Amino acid sequence: MTTSTPVQIARALVCSAVTLMLVLPAAAQDCPELLGRWPYGPARAVAVSGSLAFVGSGTTLLVLDVSAPGSPQLLGSVTLPDLVEGIAAAGSHAYVADGMSGLRVIDVSNPAAPLEVGVTDVTNEGALDVAVAGSHAYVAYSTLGLRVIDVSVPSLPVVVGAIDTPGGAMAVAVAGGHAYVADGSAGLRVISIADPGAPVEVGALDTPGYAYGLAVAGSHAYVADRTALRVISIADPAAPVESGSLNVSTDAMNVAVSGSLAFVSEQYNGVRLVDVSDPAAPVGRGWLDGFGGEFDVAIAAGLAYFTADWEGMLVGEFSDPDAPTVVGTYHTAGAAVSVTVAGSLAYIGAFAPAVRVMDLSTPSAPAEVGWLELEDTPLEIAISGTHAFVAELQAGFRVLDLSNPVEPMSVALLDTAGETRGVAVAGALAFLADGSAGLRVVDVSNPQSPTEVGVVDTPGFAYGVAVNGGYAFIADESAGLTVVDVHVPTAPSVVTTLDTPGSAFGVTISGNRAYLADSSGLRIIDVSAPAAPHELGFLPGWVEAVEVSGTWAYLATGGGGVVVVDVSDPSQPGEVGLYDTPGNSDDLALAGGMVVVADGDAGVAVFDDCQGMAPQGHVSYIPAAAVAAGAQGAFFQTDLEINNTGTEEAQLTVQWLPRGENNSDPEESEPIALAPGASLRYDNVLAELFGLSPDSVGALKLVASTSSVIGMSR
Repeated sequence: MTTSTPVQIARALVCSAVTLMLVLPAAAQDCPELLGRWPYGPARAVAVSGSLAFVGSGTTLLVLDVSAPGSPQLLGSVTLPDLVEGIAAAGSHAYVADGMSGLRVIDVSNPAAPLEVGVTDVTNEGALDVAVAGSHAYVAYSTLGLRVIDVSVPSLPVVVGAIDTPGGAMAVAVAGGHAYVADGSAGLRVISIADPGAPVEVGALDTPGYAYGLAVAGSHAYVADRTALRVISIADPAAPVESGSLNVSTDAMNVAVSGSLAFVSEQYNGVRLVDVSDPAAPVGRGWLDGFGGEFDVAIAAGLAYFTADWEGMLVGEFSDPDAPTVVGTYHTAGAAVSVTVAGSLAYIGAFAPAVRVMDLSTPSAPAEVGWLELEDTPLEIAISGTHAFVAELQAGFRVLDLSNPVEPMSVALLDTAGETRGVAVAGALAFLADGSAGLRVVDVSNPQSPTEVGVVDTPGFAYGVAVNGGYAFIADESAGLTVVDVHVPTAPSVVTTLDTPGSAFGVTISGNRAYLADSSGLRIIDVSAPAAPHELGFLPGWVEAVEVSGTWAYLATGGGGVVVVDVSDPSQPGEVGLYDTPGNSDDLALAGGMVVVADGDAGVAVFDDCQGMAPQGHVSYIPAAAVAAGAQGAFFQTDLEINNTGTEEAQLTVQWLPRGENNSDPEESEPIALAPGASLRYDNVLAELFGLSPDSVGALKLVASTSSVIGMSR
């Protein structure tokens, strides 16, 4: 691959702008420390072998007995580091494309006790699909293209061949000495694997849509191309040509073929059967109904197995292609989007939709002990006494009776004018952030009969709410922080609004400060005079939820994981630690020394709250560091500049934190002495300090003896 000129080099993989992180006290131990996980989530991938189905649920591989297709039964499971994106089964092993954790090899010879036996060294990239042929696995990496891996010794998988693709490799199929790659915006790529150690592209067809998935049968490739199923002749692999197509209703995510039928998984629409007996004129037949985000489909023994997000794995019978029917279901969890804790129980709002009850008495092994199905997604849950109050989006405001805490029971539902996204309870009143309808005040003195008593529109879109001292503080999306006087609940009135650079999603109050979760970062706002709030400080980034305990703030940052921030000096909040979770950290709650995180598709994670740690020095983070080859000849590297702005010599080390790995004992540079006012520069710091080769992605941590050390990257 040709290396770009210095002018063309992208200096950071995620962001090409200068990165500057504030210097802060370092922790005496890793913070936050993962204590345990409940790793289940939506069903995204499926493969079938004999009487066994292998299903990805969150970060877990499930092994199901489908000998009775109408009632699939769980036999065993194994938890993996990242989301299960693709599965191939061959012999006594299952091969899992595990997102940022690469290819994982699972021994399933005992289905009741599947065991991970091997993993490739290609991690920190997006492994999205896998196919197995003979002694090789072919893995589609979204950022790397195709990797060929020798799995003749399953416990020692070795990459033997590689080829980049111009798009984002989403799926792979192998047939007749060729690997066929659904390459996102670059369509279909045909790669000769006659020599697995030297794969070479021999043909391509740039499809009009976005190639998500594909299947190969006979002389045709069938491509799920977002807006259509495309039937492509590969009779001459060097010159693939479209034979015919059929438009679909929603995004086509994947496809499987059996005989003259293609099965196209359409997101939120089920699986469509298509007659492809005439490749030039595919004809739609019947539907296997599903309402989740259909991701994958497999055909075995005359049955269709497809994953449908929160609905789980569905089994369809299609003896009459015009009237196929779902004959069996194995339910999986939906994405965890909200959380609150009461005692040793956590109540998780799931995109299923449902409330799931988790026992946290053993933090290392959170266990589900109850659940309640709802009408819509519970975006926030507040508990007061023996009742839970739920912001249930389009369904409105729901009240649950928790007299039996592991069997919540719905006792009331109040329809609201907007989309109920946030809820806070103070005394006998509930305050609802009702989206486009502003703030609603509800009397819950009789929980079985909640009554709206007051309403006020807000200038933005009400996402979250906190109440303190007769005022409601609204995370008002594009309007920032809106302050509402609720001393008279029947006549709430907007007092003022403080705009923020981004969109405000959540808010919490601690003392005289409001902590605002904003798309521009954490905003710390003085609200001692509610009519005149003013910002004290901020920490840049993307924040979806925030909780505060003492001088520590805990941030759910979506795809960036969980961040712990020292807010003892509100004008200079400093990051103490971070944990990049495998899912999307949407919400968190504090209780009993724990931080409980709703981690989207990856389920629930439980962390130590770091409160027992003592400072020892100062750190800064460079959150995106890389040395990696990109598409079309690009090359990514991180250059690091370190400055000592103080008047005393500083001692420091640089630590390497590879993405997706256990960084409890990180690789560290030799000690560096930096004179007062001096600076150091490392071009391609990962290679210069750590000798890392391409395809290395992660973060850098600078540990310094004084707060005057500042790290910057390009």
